[in-house]
Amino acid sequence: MGPNGWVRVDCHLHTVASGDANLTLEQLAERARRSGLDVVCVTDHNETSAAITAAANRDLGIRIVVGEEIRTPDGDLIGLFLTERIPYVLPLGEVVGRIRAQGGLVYVPHPFDRIRASLGAVLPAMCERGDVDVIEVFNAKIDDPALNDQAAALAAAYGLPGGAGSDAHDAAGVGAAWLEMPGFDGPASFLAALPQARITGEYRPHAVRYPRRVQ
Repeated sequence: MGPNGWVRVDCHLHTVASGDANLTLEQLAERARRSGLDVVCVTDHNETSAAITAAANRDLGIRIVVGEEIRTPDGDLIGLFLTERIPYVLPLGEVVGRIRAQGGLVYVPHPFDRIRASLGAVLPAMCERGDVDVIEVFNAKIDDPALNDQAAALAAAYGLPGGAGSDAHDAAGVGAAWLEMPGFDGPASFLAALPQARITGEYRPHAVRYPRRVQ
């Protein structure tokens, strides 16, 4: 935590528990400290085991928010401040309800990404229903700034706060994006502090998971 009581928060990244990442908890902690991060939201794909383990490990030296990036038939949705795993491929409305039932926040990642499963097509209707708490307005894995700008414009249109995440799947990705914001002690104060957040971020592509062998 900085001297003014503010913290740096990465709202979205993955560990080896995701199945498509190679970032261990030890690597995450080391890279987060080197990057000056105070809080990391571990949002593995359809899994919370690593996040729960990390949150209980005070030796990591960083604060962990338990999250999960959940596949739905309409696209991917993140729950933050979860207490238990939510199954994947449930209907979108049921996933929103399960996140809220745990006292968690509904966070929409990379809403207009053209490659990954994103909720852009249904997001305006979700916002109209009040089903969204935070829209990710900066994702460090998106190479077209216009897509992040589109997310920011939608968040502004509905008066919703913006989040930022490295979406790191490897050690090199940690520190690519964060929010600098007032300190918080739970989902309600996190949400209340978000309008004051300042975004820092840069594009960093995913490392190749399976490098091509040299013949």
